[in-house]
Amino acid sequence: MGKTIIEKIIANHTTEDVAPGNIVWMEIDVRTARDFGGANVVKNLEKYYPNESQIADPRKTYFTFDCVVPAKTIGYAENQHIARVFARENLPREHLYDVDAGVGSHIMIEEGIAVPGNTVVGTDSHLNILGAIGSFGQGMGDQDIAFTFKTGRTWFEVPESMNITIEGNPKPNAFAKDVTLGVLQQIGSKGALGKAIEFYGNTVESLDLAERITLASMVTEMGGIIGLIPPNDQVIKYCKERSGNNFPVYKSDVDVEYTETLNFDFSNLEPLIALPPSPANVKPVAEVAGIPVDSVVIASCTNGRYEDISLVARILKNKKINPNVMLKIVPATKEVYGQLLKNGLITVLYEAGAIITNPGCGGCAAGQIGMTGKGEVQVSTGNRNFAGKQGGGDTYLASPATAAATALAGEISVPEI
Repeated sequence: MGKTIIEKIIANHTTEDVAPGNIVWMEIDVRTARDFGGANVVKNLEKYYPNESQIADPRKTYFTFDCVVPAKTIGYAENQHIARVFARENLPREHLYDVDAGVGSHIMIEEGIAVPGNTVVGTDSHLNILGAIGSFGQGMGDQDIAFTFKTGRTWFEVPESMNITIEGNPKPNAFAKDVTLGVLQQIGSKGALGKAIEFYGNTVESLDLAERITLASMVTEMGGIIGLIPPNDQVIKYCKERSGNNFPVYKSDVDVEYTETLNFDFSNLEPLIALPPSPANVKPVAEVAGIPVDSVVIASCTNGRYEDISLVARILKNKKINPNVMLKIVPATKEVYGQLLKNGLITVLYEAGAIITNPGCGGCAAGQIGMTGKGEVQVSTGNRNFAGKQGGGDTYLASPATAAATALAGEISVPEI
């Protein structure tokens, strides 16, 4: 029987039998910890491995600060500095991406640290975003990451794989986020529970890297382990240029047996929105248009790329956001922020009335930009809207285009593109 992509990646990192349900020990190419959990990783290393080398290979180990940046509490500042000092003492200087760098998973891609076929672990529950380039990324607990820092490997249960094929051209005002929400609408929050997804179809093949990041980033909300998108020539070229290396590009065998195969026709897909309290509570934007909104957030690992924010700038150019709306924008990385500056889009956004902050996750952890007060209604380009996740208000999830149109109107609105 043939092998799936995830099985081939794992097989290249272990000597054990790779089959769904088997638990194997596998080598990890890239080991990371972020500011959320990073201090506990350091404390576990010092607790369990005192008076000995605590890093298996500093060249493969990284810290990324992205969760609450800069720190907004003394506790966060202290935890960041614990990780910062440890990194300075044990890793190459360039392996510490501090509070000005941006979202760790995006940095892995931009810097060529993660490439197709890699295994990457970290303390980020959305590290499976690396499926956007055909890399296996996985979030794990503090003790597991400490063990991986120390040994360079971890155990993992080989998941079953499902095939999701998406065909058709969405409407001009529907984007990758709408495609992603469309999948969630079809399979729900447990539709891929414990499984790896392989995404295929002409809709998927046409997605650029930023759009693939959007789709891969919400597999967590589908219950999946990872969503792997076979890299096209454009993605392969990007990863080779960024990494300076060659790498294997895995494809599933023709005789592979998936646990489930789903086919979706997204021809003329319209803009979608996830209503509170679940990312899977998806409806057409047109059905809920007119709900007054207090704040809009363009951010997160899901929609913080240059392509996302430049689309917002195009919609907002020479316009003003509604006076009752706070529009907050968080670029995913320092590179994205620099592109916005270089191309004059920060000015466009500023003149429209937006608040633009330094790179980071934005809105997914308590204390960041994007928190809501009780009774506040927010439209966000993020990936989660569970009750209390971002405060006492209600958060709706939508594309950057829908979010921008909403900011202008002061109420949930269908974008006109």
